[in-house]
Amino acid sequence: MASSSAAAFLTTVVVISLLASTSSASSRPLSAAAAGATTNTEFIRTSCIATTYPQLCYNSLSAHATKIQTSAKLLASTALDVTLASAKSTTAAMVNLQLSHGISPRDSAAMRDCVEELGDSVGQIRQSIDEMHASKGGADFEVMISDVQTWVSAALTDETTCNDGFAGKGTAAAGEMKTAVRGKIETIGQLTSNALALINAYATLHH
Repeated sequence: MASSSAAAFLTTVVVISLLASTSSASSRPLSAAAAGATTNTEFIRTSCIATTYPQLCYNSLSAHATKIQTSAKLLASTALDVTLASAKSTTAAMVNLQLSHGISPRDSAAMRDCVEELGDSVGQIRQSIDEMHASKGGADFEVMISDVQTWVSAALTDETTCNDGFAGKGTAAAGEMKTAVRGKIETIGQLTSNALALINAYATLHH
């Protein structure tokens, strides 16, 4: 009996010790790095609510939380970086598609026009990124932000025009091609729209 009681006592002590250890670990504050990462991602999530496509906004930017931190300027410029990368890769894919067999003359012409329009869009987004990086704030801020808003708006117009060029029906193969292309262009347009919303939000901080 004594041996059984002693064993039960030891078991109770071990359980209490484990519970106390777990409770202590759960009550410990997050490390500075973990707390910072949480703050950064929450900043992105909250900022993205004001965009037209908040989930795409968060998904495309949360991977850059360490770089963005809680800076509205870095959030807007990173959104432009992500948009530029998407526009460039889509343009390259469209150039390859344009060389494929089985594309009607009309679709080929639409593809050619679209590549040209996306090229303009890429140039405008790149120009916006360069302008934002070069800006030190101060007296030139209003001019800089106005230029960037104009260029990004123009890029969005080019992307919309490109997408509209694929309206209408064609062969089954052409239909599949159009669907794939339009999906990619629509994503670029959504990323651009989100970037513009974040640029506008950044601008309001200086008024």
